[in-house]
Amino acid sequence: MSDDVALPLQFTDAAANKVKSLIADEENPNLKLRVYITGGGCSGFQYGFTFDDQINDGDMTIEKQGVGLVVDPMSLQYLVGGSVDYTEGLEGSRFVVTNPNATSTCGCGSSFSI
Repeated sequence: MSDDVALPLQFTDAAANKVKSLIADEENPNLKLRVYITGGGCSGFQYGFTFDDQINDGDMTIEKQGVGLVVDPMSLQYLVGGSVDYTEGLEGSRFVVTNPNATSTCGCGSSFSI
């Protein structure tokens, strides 16, 4: 997808740069970062991240800086309007999701409720 189109989920430059670096380490240019939502965590839902070289029917792929972010349709409905970022700080480095649909989040920010 083009950067000029309003996307349902944003993929920040910091996240794209980190994905690019990790893919180079794995030496598999077909890998994409898959973000998904599963039941669990202290607030009901939690975010998951994995590298995947498969794109399934219905998946949305967002390209940025030559790397891809993949989201399945079930997870996308909970992520619309959000963004995937990469942060480094005192708590370590990690991919984070900013989700305007979440009505509450846990203290660490890894789980949420709608």
